[in-house]
Amino acid sequence: MTMLATDNDIMNKAEAWRREGKGVAIATVVETWGSAPRPVGSHLVIDNDGNFLGSVSGGCVEGAVVTEAVDVIESGAPRMLEFGVADETAWKVGLSCGGRIRVFVEKVD
Repeated sequence: MTMLATDNDIMNKAEAWRREGKGVAIATVVETWGSAPRPVGSHLVIDNDGNFLGSVSGGCVEGAVVTEAVDVIESGAPRMLEFGVADETAWKVGLSCGGRIRVFVEKVD
């Protein structure tokens, strides 16, 4: 089993990428309803090349957050993302639960 990155690991990676001159965004789970794979406060750090560390959900959601984060890095404008999947379709798209999550994505300066 792979251990999830700690908040310190994630923030250290964000700082390291900024020192290397990369654009960086942080995604944070800000709200959950029902069953959600990661709790409020979970983080994902993303660089402008699409590299990432941490977790805000899993399945297709993580890929969508990375894509949105690259746009946030380019535009500088933060975004609130919401993901929800009905129980009967959850497995088809890579989510094992039927909950909903809201994820705030912001550029790190």
